[in-house]
Amino acid sequence: MSSKSVQQLDRVVIRFAGDSGDGMQLTGDRFTSETAALGNDLSTLPNFPAEIRAPQGTLPGVSSFQLHFADHDVLTPGDAPDVLVAMNPAALKANLGDLPRGATIIANTDEFTKRNLGKVGYDANPLEDGSLESWHVHPVALTSITVEALAEFDTLSRKDKERAKNMFALGLLSWMYHRPTNGTESFLRKKFGSKPDILAANLAALTAGLNYGETTEDFAVSYEIAPAKMAPGTYRNITGNLALAIGLTTAAHRAGIPLVLGSYPITPASDILHTLSGFKRYGVTTMQCEDEIAGVGAALGASFGGAIGVTTTSGPGVALKSETIGLGVSLELPLVIVDVQRGGPSTGLPTKTEQSDLLQAMFGRNGESPVPIVAPRSPADCFDAALEAVRIATTYRTPVFILSDGYLANGSEPWAVPKVAELPAMTVEFATEPNDTDADGKPVFHPFKRDEKTLARPWAVPGTSGLEHRVGGIEKANITGNISYDPDNHDLMTRLRAGKVERIAESIGDLEVDDPSGEANVLVLGWGSTYGPIAAAVRSVRNSGAKVAQAHLRHLNPFPANTGEVLRRYDRVLVPEMNMGQLALLLRAKYLVDVHSFTQVRGLPFTTVELADAIVSLLEDDAATDPTSEEVRA
Repeated sequence: MSSKSVQQLDRVVIRFAGDSGDGMQLTGDRFTSETAALGNDLSTLPNFPAEIRAPQGTLPGVSSFQLHFADHDVLTPGDAPDVLVAMNPAALKANLGDLPRGATIIANTDEFTKRNLGKVGYDANPLEDGSLESWHVHPVALTSITVEALAEFDTLSRKDKERAKNMFALGLLSWMYHRPTNGTESFLRKKFGSKPDILAANLAALTAGLNYGETTEDFAVSYEIAPAKMAPGTYRNITGNLALAIGLTTAAHRAGIPLVLGSYPITPASDILHTLSGFKRYGVTTMQCEDEIAGVGAALGASFGGAIGVTTTSGPGVALKSETIGLGVSLELPLVIVDVQRGGPSTGLPTKTEQSDLLQAMFGRNGESPVPIVAPRSPADCFDAALEAVRIATTYRTPVFILSDGYLANGSEPWAVPKVAELPAMTVEFATEPNDTDADGKPVFHPFKRDEKTLARPWAVPGTSGLEHRVGGIEKANITGNISYDPDNHDLMTRLRAGKVERIAESIGDLEVDDPSGEANVLVLGWGSTYGPIAAAVRSVRNSGAKVAQAHLRHLNPFPANTGEVLRRYDRVLVPEMNMGQLALLLRAKYLVDVHSFTQVRGLPFTTVELADAIVSLLEDDAATDPTSEEVRA
């Protein structure tokens, strides 16, 4: 029985950081899975270099994984870590600036050699020169202790033994925060089942880390964080990319049609392709094509054939797919384009997050070619966004964009697994017989005779007798679909396609506003992954006594029908975005409201503190210009 004390906490933020070959993503993922199993609410932020293998021990090669878990609802991965596990000097130097004074540092002393210190510009060892006096530092020889713990494994080289140091670190942190290791042990058995020596070594390293925490005098306190209060149900930890893959598959199943993915690997969207490739038994066909253009062409061809065509990519891939997306607009066929946004332009920051593809999704095609846009707000919400995109695409016969981003794609949170019976019905009706008559009264199929409510054209599967029709990118005559160069017909078809997209607003519901007091003068409006940081910042500002409202847009084209009314209800509207103000530009243009844009393009999500400061600043500006405010009257 341990004599060490146990301290109760309501929340903690941990960051694992090391070289890109140190297994920090795996370590963080396993710690997260065990935390989710305990019932804590959580949010994660993986952060890794774009290079497959950056020079070892250098700042560009640092990989990190941040986890925020608590006994209450968690909205962000945390502004700053309470604990930093630094596997080498580069990891310490790259992350020390984010670490608040008084936080805990667990440093792998074995890697703090003169050579490694020199690689990152340290003239002296920071673990020994007193420069870290403001933090609680625990120097631990993670590498050599791991090697010593694996001394009996004669078949393994020293290098193989050193690779298990991440499991030792995981064991130590699992002891510190009372995390179980059952799931990790099962994971290791599955991963290394065919390599018994490697399996045994990793299990031994994990156990050694647990035992070290229990027996060493360096760690006198361990911590407990109680489970969060959540609605009853079945939960699992899920990333945004996994949620999108499951959501797309579920939507196709509900619609009763096959799902066909035409894709080309690209960071940070590739995991969707990887996941869907394993869903063959659920009616999913995946094609890893030779390039982005082939991928979207295969997806659109599948939609022509009666499937729901999906293509997954990031911003650079969208640029290549644009002509075929325009063809989908012209053909008026369902197509789902998943854009997992990353830093740009060009190759930009492949592994960093950004929201800078909104205008590209809106306007990045030749001609008047409007498409609906749906943006999930959290990793778990990616599931619902996928269902919504497929519903819109199949109901209105149009390409639809899903704008996710790297933060959502790789981040994770608990997801309440829905009951199938409670999912929305998504019945798809194909044309099966002629829908009109010709001048002689004979039955005929007119491919552009539209549904009066949705303006959608019929979806006729090739090979259906009597429903033969022409397809292509040349403008089509209204009703008949024949090639037409008539100016008035082109004007009509352009307006019909735009009107069809606008009618989607009738089926998406109003923009909901969270304004508890009903007296707020300032509204914070966001979209996509800014939801968590905005909600956390609004909560913080309200806790200080201020009144502020919050709203979040899922549908970016068309906007909800009441969006203009909501914007005009408030004296000031703050729009935080991880771009240079793209949504703000659209809102100003459409509603003539002078929204206040708050932007950053650092490849990282907003912090709660910086958003709270921006809200407070706007509240102060509002008070200064309000003649009825206490400040002015005083």
